[in-house]
Amino acid sequence: MPHPTDTYDTTGTVIDRTRPVIALVVPCYNEQEVLPSTALTLGSLLDTMLGKEMISADSFVMFVNDGSRDNTWQIITELHSRDNRFKGLSLAHNRGQQAAMLAGLMTVREISDAAITIDADMQDSPDAVIEMVEKFRQGADIVYGVRASRSTDSWFKRSSARAFYSLQQRLGLETIYDHSEFRLMDRKSLDILAEYGESNLYLRGIMPNIGLKSDIVTYDRAPRTAGVTKYTLGKLLAVSIDGITSFTAQPMRLIFSVGSFLLFADIIVAIWVLVSHFQGRAISGWSSLMLSVWFLGSLVLIALGIIGEYIGKIYVEVKHRPRYNISEKLID
Repeated sequence: MPHPTDTYDTTGTVIDRTRPVIALVVPCYNEQEVLPSTALTLGSLLDTMLGKEMISADSFVMFVNDGSRDNTWQIITELHSRDNRFKGLSLAHNRGQQAAMLAGLMTVREISDAAITIDADMQDSPDAVIEMVEKFRQGADIVYGVRASRSTDSWFKRSSARAFYSLQQRLGLETIYDHSEFRLMDRKSLDILAEYGESNLYLRGIMPNIGLKSDIVTYDRAPRTAGVTKYTLGKLLAVSIDGITSFTAQPMRLIFSVGSFLLFADIIVAIWVLVSHFQGRAISGWSSLMLSVWFLGSLVLIALGIIGEYIGKIYVEVKHRPRYNISEKLID
């Protein structure tokens, strides 16, 4: 018999909130240095929550190998052979963190009551996972992990992150400040996520659009236990561009606004040139001409680049290609 606090997914199946089956989804790309310690930490975390009778004994960790070139998949295979709580999914090709997370979430959604995405480097707090599960048990469908501060970041990373979040909001994209990909989603929200079919994935932007009852937990981000970050500046910029262009056409509207302003400025300049001409004061100026040509040429190229970004996304989306291909599974 369902418990009074239980809810239902989109198919009408009960979501157990008293002792739920929790899946920890961990995307991995060349993480052979950290995986042994990560498995130890997450195994202890499951034991702790099981001891507190917060979760079901069927809860597990799903490692998603995102086409790693090192021994990541071999380590996941060994972990699975020693402890059935460690399960694995290997993508046939490196598709990026967003696709790897989605592959893991879509795989576990039918065998768990809720899934938590967490990075393999263990910079996201395991203690925050316990808080997330508690808030889920109290009725939250989505729980966001939000950093309490960025004091450990460099000035550049801290400033660029704030600027990015601010830019997103100004362009009309709903976002959660200082939230990355550390979150809990129940089976109902995962069912809704499955309906989003875009190839250009930006899960941080999709989550607020899902709606449902949400909450947050705050935590302090720890240093990496080993290895180096796989998020280079180039990848961060790519994610930023995807986030903006996938959810708003505001940049193209800004192009129109700039063009309108320049048209107004051109009319004023034209009037000034004509007046100067008829008054006999017109002097041809090479400097002003070159500055104008370079300025307008730069604006044209920027405008073409922004429009091209949107056209490129349309080109990718209309092909309806698979977002990822799974080569191996370790689930039984």
